[in-house]
Amino acid sequence: MASKVIEVTSPFTEEVVHRAEAISADAVDIVVSRARVAYQHWRATPLVTRKALCERVVAWFEANQERIAEDITRQMGKPLGQARGEVGGLMERANHMIAIADETLADDAVAEKEGFTRYIRHEPLGVVLDIAAWNYPLLIAVNVVIPAVLAGNSVIVKHSSKTPLCATAFEDAFRASDGPEHLVQAVAADHGVTELLIKHEGVDHVSFTGSVSGGRQVNRSASDRFIEVGLELGGKDPAYVCADADFDWAVGNCVDGAFYNAGQSCCAVERIYVEAPIYDKFVEAYAAKARDYVVGDPMDDKTSMGPLASKGAIDFLKKQVADAVSAGARLVVSPDEFTTPDKGYFLAPAVVADAPQDCSLMQEESFGPVIGITKVSSDEEAIRYMNDSPYGLTASIWTSDTERAIRIGEQVETGTFFMNRCDCLDPALPWCGVKDTGRGATLSAYGLLGFTRLKSMHLRTEIPT
Repeated sequence: MASKVIEVTSPFTEEVVHRAEAISADAVDIVVSRARVAYQHWRATPLVTRKALCERVVAWFEANQERIAEDITRQMGKPLGQARGEVGGLMERANHMIAIADETLADDAVAEKEGFTRYIRHEPLGVVLDIAAWNYPLLIAVNVVIPAVLAGNSVIVKHSSKTPLCATAFEDAFRASDGPEHLVQAVAADHGVTELLIKHEGVDHVSFTGSVSGGRQVNRSASDRFIEVGLELGGKDPAYVCADADFDWAVGNCVDGAFYNAGQSCCAVERIYVEAPIYDKFVEAYAAKARDYVVGDPMDDKTSMGPLASKGAIDFLKKQVADAVSAGARLVVSPDEFTTPDKGYFLAPAVVADAPQDCSLMQEESFGPVIGITKVSSDEEAIRYMNDSPYGLTASIWTSDTERAIRIGEQVETGTFFMNRCDCLDPALPWCGVKDTGRGATLSAYGLLGFTRLKSMHLRTEIPT
């Protein structure tokens, strides 16, 4: 079944740490047919059995947490402590989806009508293809795998070529938990073979997390088929810090929101607007807090920022900062202030104040440890700047006034609006976005129902005489 080998290079050691066998075009039919056989069996399985399997899968991840965390760190460079936290996040999300499955997947009743029995059933889609990204390799995949399986589907996980071991972990978890054969399959594949999977008539749903350009390609590949395509494509998430905010709380969380996971998050804080009366104080405090980061070996517990996952991202991020400075911004924290290893794909934090709204740093997704900060004079100006983006994943406001937050939140074009927090997913709420961030939703009851189709049951129980 293998056509070539995909090599995974550690962004810290720059050495090959894993080799994954990629499936060939000839193997696509085999993978999909196996998934369809598993689906036909699984769809008829009672929900209580599906839930029990998923509970065993969660227990497997908990039991293997350290090994899985180390695999994440070796593959994409996330500090080991953060990788451990990702396994914990997987368990939290999976447990929530299991807990809401009975109520969410139950038949919907409609008003009684004499002589009829009527209800709406939520049936599984069939075979779900999950094309998952590398930056949160467990959390992105679990948003699809567990809800899809709970709903009665089978799943093919095609992970990023940077993190294929994370797809393997899901397959191993279901196999070790006595799941049906091929219910969850992990595959490594190049772009051409992935496109064949998307186009395959045996695939009933595609979920993709990645870049806007990648989302457009997935959408084109599926365009001749009448299937749902879920797209989560990124963001340029703004934060608005008001003068009445809890100052220290806002500073600390906005720093963490920008630089956690080296800023490699679709919902990272990527631009900050600060109300004029506290602007200078905020920039000074933000810069001081950013300098606390320890950049280095991601396996060292003292490290708070590891390498970037992609060497090519470094030049793009440096150019964003340089272009902002050339347009009149101030570089208040330079990456050159930090000590970094001689080897590895490292870029330390960069903090840019007075960033012009029209510069790349405030407009194009960075996906790295750089941040632009700009002064605003009013809520109206902040709203205008926050909405001045092709993206709309999350936005945050930092204020002590809940009514003000709601009023502003209702005007900001975003999938999630936060008050006094950021860069966070609550599994009870749908994860979704607007504009170029994509379409569809994962998590919550809405995400679970996204892996089902409606069937109207319209039964005449009394024949007229």
